[in-house]
Amino acid sequence: MLRQLDTLRQGMYGGYYMLDSFTCRGSAEGDAMAKVEVSHDWFALCRFSPAKRLCLAAKTPKKMVSGGKGLNELREVLCGLETIVADMEEFVLFLKSYPSLCRQPCSRSYLSSGMCMFGRHSEYERTVSFLLQIGTENLSVLPIVGPVRVGKSTLVEHVCYDKRVRSYFSSIVFFAEDDLQGVKAEGNALQLQESGVIKHRNGESHGRLLIIIELIGEFDKEIWRRLCSLLSHMAHGSKVIVTSRSEKILQFGTTRAIKLNVLPQEAYWYLFKMIALGRADGEDYPELSSIAMEIAAELNASFPSANIIGTFLRANLDVGFWRKVLEHLREFNNKHLLMFGEHPVDLMQKDRHVYLWRMTGSSEALIAHRCYQVCSPQHKIPKLTMHDILCGRAIPRGNFEVLAWKSQIPPYYSYLVSCSIMTSRHVLKKRSRLESI
Repeated sequence: MLRQLDTLRQGMYGGYYMLDSFTCRGSAEGDAMAKVEVSHDWFALCRFSPAKRLCLAAKTPKKMVSGGKGLNELREVLCGLETIVADMEEFVLFLKSYPSLCRQPCSRSYLSSGMCMFGRHSEYERTVSFLLQIGTENLSVLPIVGPVRVGKSTLVEHVCYDKRVRSYFSSIVFFAEDDLQGVKAEGNALQLQESGVIKHRNGESHGRLLIIIELIGEFDKEIWRRLCSLLSHMAHGSKVIVTSRSEKILQFGTTRAIKLNVLPQEAYWYLFKMIALGRADGEDYPELSSIAMEIAAELNASFPSANIIGTFLRANLDVGFWRKVLEHLREFNNKHLLMFGEHPVDLMQKDRHVYLWRMTGSSEALIAHRCYQVCSPQHKIPKLTMHDILCGRAIPRGNFEVLAWKSQIPPYYSYLVSCSIMTSRHVLKKRSRLESI
């Protein structure tokens, strides 16, 4: 059921993306938007389905079709959607017998305001299913792997808020990498809980523990050995979730790992459009929707970038303003590709510096040295925001911290960027050093 639901959801994203791409091609009159292509993986099965026969309306608007190729692409997408819907009959029957779940709304208003987790519903249910499963193993471990800022912590945090999970475990204990150094194999359950951060405790006597381990680097095998020795004496049904950027943690798993990747282009466009325009269709803002699609293509499927740039655009629904943002983004990306051979989002993920752009021209270079996340209640958040920097409302000096984005969903991270200003004299010196190398 989860796979079918995920296929249906991807079909929806693909359908919106195809419609928008054709609409944008028409409004752009054959410019760069004609290069937009849709990933067809989610409807590949339509080739083998008898439901692939399709009646296409004769009155298809010309602006939605760019020659014979465009018409064929549209036919293929509609074929895939028709096949997906035709195959949902069994899904609906099963769904009638599935218990209702109290869930945070996932409506358009929640999505556009950043109040719900996006694109991880199947992974969410898989994780909850693992935690509630009664197994024969003394220790069950689920690895969750994925690149930086792809949503691993957000997924786990939402799972820990699930009422089914909270009622099943006596305690939910979180361990950062440094917390594990104090774990001793000869300890007990109480000492183990005191070594980490208790996320939840329900006071039940069954004693089942849920241990969350968040790693940045690799897992020390000696620490893992001590932890396993301690957990082997825990109540039956205790579980462990380990998150990491490295796939080396897969060796510690006792079940199939969950791998989080960046969103597909179609899903990312749907998310970005909801943030920037506040709705899934762009009928009210056709020209803005066309520009937004080009901007989304420049953001390298980054969650923080979607929120930073999307809210920046939404504050000013002016075509000229949006075009200027697009020009700056393209120049920004091209400059880093020429200088470093990588997209600036990839550079920031590796904690390498990038040169930020601003709407107002300046001879001074604004450098972002690293991006990191903190828990807002436990950390002083700077008042200076990335929007202030981009608009030129603030011109700080020296080294300073900037609030890039503050998430509205658990774990409520604030994303900060360490920045500095480099004068034109220093920029020329640095450029001459690079050229000499």
